[in-house]
Amino acid sequence: MIKTLLFVAVLFVAPVAHAAGGGDKKLPNKNWSFEGPFGEYDRGALQRGFQVYSQVCSACHAMKHLSYRNLSALGYSPEEVKAIAAQYTVMDGPDGEGEMFERAAKPSDKFKSPFENDNAAKYANNGALPPDLSLITKARVGGADYIYALLTGYEDHAPEGEELGDGQYWNKYMPGHKIAMAAPLSDDVVAYEDGSPTTTSQYSQDVSHFLTWAAEPEMEVRKQTGIKVLLFLFVFAVIMYRVKKKIWKNVKH
Repeated sequence: MIKTLLFVAVLFVAPVAHAAGGGDKKLPNKNWSFEGPFGEYDRGALQRGFQVYSQVCSACHAMKHLSYRNLSALGYSPEEVKAIAAQYTVMDGPDGEGEMFERAAKPSDKFKSPFENDNAAKYANNGALPPDLSLITKARVGGADYIYALLTGYEDHAPEGEELGDGQYWNKYMPGHKIAMAAPLSDDVVAYEDGSPTTTSQYSQDVSHFLTWAAEPEMEVRKQTGIKVLLFLFVFAVIMYRVKKKIWKNVKH
């Protein structure tokens, strides 16, 4: 029974890894609100993070596993979700004449990708393919901590003895430290309406929060279910122990 309890605890807690993703640099631990068995997403941070993604990151990075309707989980109303989707146009069809046509996106549509295909993405980014961000915090060791570190880890110059090629930048947290993406964030590039600081650090923290939700939107439900299961198993174990004591109390051992 104890082994079962521990197994279930590991399954539903699933802590975020904090191993260094950049080799010799330890990742900063931001103590995210979603960490731990009772952790939850911060809806304000999620909305700010989506704003950073949509105004900055979406110029190069797709999120092909998300639909606009998923944004309701961030606290947006159905009307707000429709308005967000309507800002984009998608190809549809064929129509009655067999032609494809453009229309405003609907909540049921997937997030619009910035490029038509991978080759177009590579051509626009000096041969580098920007990764899809839908599951990026699951695909990188360190999760949200790694994304935050990467976004804040750019340095103006490479260390002495290191050379950067054309289109390369130095990032102390990137494995190998050389990255093809220029620093995407700087102070005051996104205007927050809730009064939060408009700094690179805050932007990085918010978009990392958002990308964690994108990769694991069911996390809160999983944790709540895990807690209920653990409570049930604990009560069940107590009941079975008392039943066992009652059945065997008159039996000599």
